[in-house]
Order: sequence, then structure tokens, then C-alpha cells
Amino acid sequence: MRKYYFLCLAMLFFIFYPVMVHAEESPAGQEKLSFLPGLTVELGPETAQNASADTASAPNVADGADEEKPADAGELDMEQEPENGEITEEVTIADPLEPWNRAMFTFNDRFYFWVAKPVARGYSAVIPEWGRVRVSNVFQNITMPVRFVNNLLQLKIRRAGTEVLRFVFNTVAGVGGMFDVAKNIGLMAQEEDLGQTLGVYGIGNVFYLVWPVLGPSSLRDTVGTVGDYFLDPVNYITPTGSRIGVHALDYTNKTSLHIGDYEDLKESALDPYIAFRNAYFQYRNNKIKD
Repeated sequence: MRKYYFLCLAMLFFIFYPVMVHAEESPAGQEKLSFLPGLTVELGPETAQNASADTASAPNVADGADEEKPADAGELDMEQEPENGEITEEVTIADPLEPWNRAMFTFNDRFYFWVAKPVARGYSAVIPEWGRVRVSNVFQNITMPVRFVNNLLQLKIRRAGTEVLRFVFNTVAGVGGMFDVAKNIGLMAQEEDLGQTLGVYGIGNVFYLVWPVLGPSSLRDTVGTVGDYFLDPVNYITPTGSRIGVHALDYTNKTSLHIGDYEDLKESALDPYIAFRNAYFQYRNNKIKD
């Protein structure tokens, strides 16, 4: 019996090893943008181009200075096209808490350069990139319930089924999720969260918010984050110290994989605060329309 047991293990190894070796590290055709350490999103080519355009056109507004706003608190911007005289409507997010948000943006900026980035660099010196990618894959695999439930809530039944198949395949063949082998058979991650779900059901952003450490959000997405908290298995780890440690590892690992993204967008913007606000708003709108 023991001989057959080892024979089965050997067969499974030779079946799944080629799949794991050729597993892709990240989806093609998407550009990752890290608004702040620990908050990384993926932008398609069109959104990334729009975000870059916004950074180039953002006005230079010093902290505490009055910023020119439309008469209706900033929900709609009307711009005149000089080429053909047509008026185009640009939807933006309301920002009534701008003094708070700018203060938190400054706090997060300093936290990144003074704490998160140095720690991530030290972490990178110890853990090679391939190991950090494996850690990232494990965390994505663990958070499957968030994506599964929100796909169901949006009535995306097939995509919810894809998430279940991905979890089973990556957990078994991907060694606990370290390898995203499900990509090789066309099972891509179906990224959905409660903020997107609320948006699909017609709930707007309401207004823009920046949270310390967590970064850009909106009132709707903040409510969604609280809801998703209860769907994330990591939040059920006990004791509390261990749970905080796991979240810190995830945060540091994400930061280490995207060092330079934040700096690039910040350096290219006349007013980084406005650039990040507009990029976040465009990204979330595109995710809801997807």
C-alpha cells in the first residue's frame, strides 16, 4: 500500500510540475499602479493613459490654498473643446473634505518614504522577487471569498464559479496558492469587491476620502471595505497579534513589489493630490463598468 501511495505522489508531481513552472506571474495587458503602499490596483491601458493625462493637466495648488471649483460642489465639470467648439462633460468626484484629505495624503506620503519604503527595501533584500510573488499569490488565493460573494451579489454566476475552480486548482496543484496555475487553463481572477457591488446597484461615490495608511477611498468604497472585512479569512486569525502580523506581511510584500510606481506618478504631477484623486476615481468607475 505504501508503494502505491508514493507512486501516486510521483505521478501527481510529474503532472502538475510543468504547469507550475510555466505559471504566469501577472495578467498581460494591464498596468499596475500603486496609489499608496499597500493599496495597489491594476489599470488597463485606457485608464492608465487617462490618469497620465490628468497628472499633466492638474493645476498646481499649494496645501491650504483655495482651489477653483465648479458651482455645484464639483460633481460635473464643463470644458470647452477649442477644436470644434463642442462642450464635453467630465464627471469628477465631490471632495467636500479636502482639508482632511490633503492632510491624510501628506501623512501617507511621509509614512511611505519614512517607514513603508525602507521596510519594504529591507524585506526585498532578504526575500527574492520570486518568493515575494509566491507570497502575493497565497494572499490572493486566501481572499477568494471576497471575490466569490461579490460576483454572486452582482449575479455574475459564471465568474463566481471561476473563482471556486481557481481556488480548488491553485490550492491543490499550486501548493496552497503559491503558484497561480489556474491561469494556464484560462481561469483568471474575477476581481470584485463590495464597493463595486454597491456601484453596480446604482450607489454613487458620494464623496472622496483619504484614510491614513489605507489611502484613497470614497464613502461608498469605505462602507464596502468594512463589509469585505468580514469576508476575508485573514481577519479571523487569532490571537489579534498574529492577525496584525499577517496583515503587515501582506502590506510590506505588496509595497516591495511596486516600489517606484508611486514615485513615478507623483513626480509627473503638478498637484499629486489631484492626480491621485482623479486616477482613483477613474479606476473605480472603470471597474464598476467592467
